[in-house]
Amino acid sequence: MRYVLSLACASLLLATTVGSVRAEGSVVSYIEPKNATNPPPAKPLDQFQRFEVKPITMDAPYAGQDANEVAKGSIQANLDERIAPVLAEWNAKPAGDAPHTLLVEPHIEHVKFISGGRRFWAGAMAGGSAVLMTVKFTDATTGEVIAQPEFYQHANKMGAAWSFGATDKAMLVRVAGMITNYVRNNYGAAVGGSTTEAGDVKF
Repeated sequence: MRYVLSLACASLLLATTVGSVRAEGSVVSYIEPKNATNPPPAKPLDQFQRFEVKPITMDAPYAGQDANEVAKGSIQANLDERIAPVLAEWNAKPAGDAPHTLLVEPHIEHVKFISGGRRFWAGAMAGGSAVLMTVKFTDATTGEVIAQPEFYQHANKMGAAWSFGATDKAMLVRVAGMITNYVRNNYGAAVGGSTTEAGDVKF
């Protein structure tokens, strides 16, 4: 009798756990970019002599959620690693008498990140991971917004389950690579870019 009750309790606990992390579809459909292509900035970024990147911001309801805070921290670390050398090189160039500074402000608009623990226990039933970011480029002297591109990446629920969460984490690396590529590609000419292309790491 005790065995039957224990088995029933275990089944109920598993059902509750799985139900709490269930998400429909391979891709998180409510997190997606508005456009397939980012328009070019108002001017090439080499029109600026100094560059400053602000820390990534994230608002409610995502801020304060453990898994999404982990995602934010990972994107921040990967972005710092990639974009810092690029901007350091540009900031080392002679600035002239009246240098203009470009402020780069990355922001997480929407995110659903499946943590390693949830992926381990629920697998594909935890759903897909996804992140949508915008980055505002502002002339610090005039206040003019030069560009505000958006960047979207996702991790398919089945791929994430088979890789034990590796593709969930790779999604965060890719979006950081996309932001860096946009900055680099729009330096000498204003060309815009894709909102969904892969970054510098592919899985």
